Amino acid sequence: MLDIELFRKNAEVIKFSQKHRGMPEELVDEVCRLDEKWREYLQQAEKLKHERNIVSENINKLKKAGKPAEIEIKKTKQLVDKLKKVDEEANTTKMMRDKVLMEIPNLLDKRVPVGQTDADNKIIKKWGKIPKLKFKPKDHIDLGQALDLFEVDKAAKLAGARFYFLKNEAVILAQAIARYALDILIRAGYTPITPPNLLHGKALEWAGYFPGGEEDAYKIENEDLYLIGTSEQILAAFHAGETLQEKDLPKKYAGYSPCYRTEAGSHGRDTKGIFRVHQFEKVEQIRITTADASEKAHREMIALAEKIFQGLGIPYRVVINCTGDIGYAACAMKYDLEAWLPGQNNYREQASCSNTTDYQARRMGTKVLRKNGKTELVHILNSTAVAVERTMIAIIENGQQRDGSIKIPKVLWKYTGFKEIRTEQSSVGQRKS
Repeated sequence: MLDIELFRKNAEVIKFSQKHRGMPEELVDEVCRLDEKWREYLQQAEKLKHERNIVSENINKLKKAGKPAEIEIKKTKQLVDKLKKVDEEANTTKMMRDKVLMEIPNLLDKRVPVGQTDADNKIIKKWGKIPKLKFKPKDHIDLGQALDLFEVDKAAKLAGARFYFLKNEAVILAQAIARYALDILIRAGYTPITPPNLLHGKALEWAGYFPGGEEDAYKIENEDLYLIGTSEQILAAFHAGETLQEKDLPKKYAGYSPCYRTEAGSHGRDTKGIFRVHQFEKVEQIRITTADASEKAHREMIALAEKIFQGLGIPYRVVINCTGDIGYAACAMKYDLEAWLPGQNNYREQASCSNTTDYQARRMGTKVLRKNGKTELVHILNSTAVAVERTMIAIIENGQQRDGSIKIPKVLWKYTGFKEIRTEQSSVGQRKS
């Protein structure tokens, strides 16, 4: 949530951000109008309280003098009734203001490029050489089915589209990817956490997913509970309502969890395979830090995501998302790491790294007591370390050989217990020949 003082002092800055996000600028005007009306009610209330106090003093004087005070008592009752109505109007107006305020996303960072789609994202780095295969590369769907690594048709019958079974080496590979990423984060000072898979709607509101993202969340019927779409949603609120000590920052958490998303806005996109699915596992980075350390933290977090993919030997590029592709309301600036997928002959998103500045912290009341005695809002950042299934796709497609086998990156050998996946035999179980 944005600071209401910004609306009072520089609403045009917010309108500028709204315009480039493709969001209605009128919402800013509505917040300003309701805020002004609310403050007018507060002024009316103060005048009525002052007048009531004067009348109360007169009543006391009259009583001490033994004189009648019926008129003043009647006037006091009228003032109390008026004050009650003004307070009610003030509270209603403030609720209306805050409701609209919650719909306005974070201010965009000045470095965010202006654009409408992912084609307008700014490429800031490329790493690795795109492999020049001497055969026509297959996508993960053909490779995975030939190697009996996953099953989507049976999953669709039992759970619906965009679900899947992982099988054989894919099960072990998924666990290996997660553990590999966790080990890197732990060495970087992160505390590993497996969070609850359910959270209250209020936590999603605090994180900036509500209002606006309700259709992408799975809700538990007759409960104020939702399946998490990412561990960031719940770990961002881990210190809600707390005032942290500056010496204890930054807080670094590595969330490892399943993630559940309806993918409501992705009809017709990536409907085959396991790239865009309703359920997947992810290792997520969360950092809570001071405002002056937040930009550096943002760079460090995307660098850790890069370190993971460099270790896997997978070519990638890093982009800054443009104004029209940044999406997520709480995000002020976002890096995407996109891995090269030979089967699609394209770079595809693997990790998103977002700085929410103090937007989430203001909603959840997370502050820091600085060494100078000043209390201020923290900055909260999040980044994918690995989206397990998407990382598996990148490994499968980049590791494919002419004979249909898959080479496993060396950094994963100690976790998998096998160096390759072949059609002839299974490293973990029975395979149909």
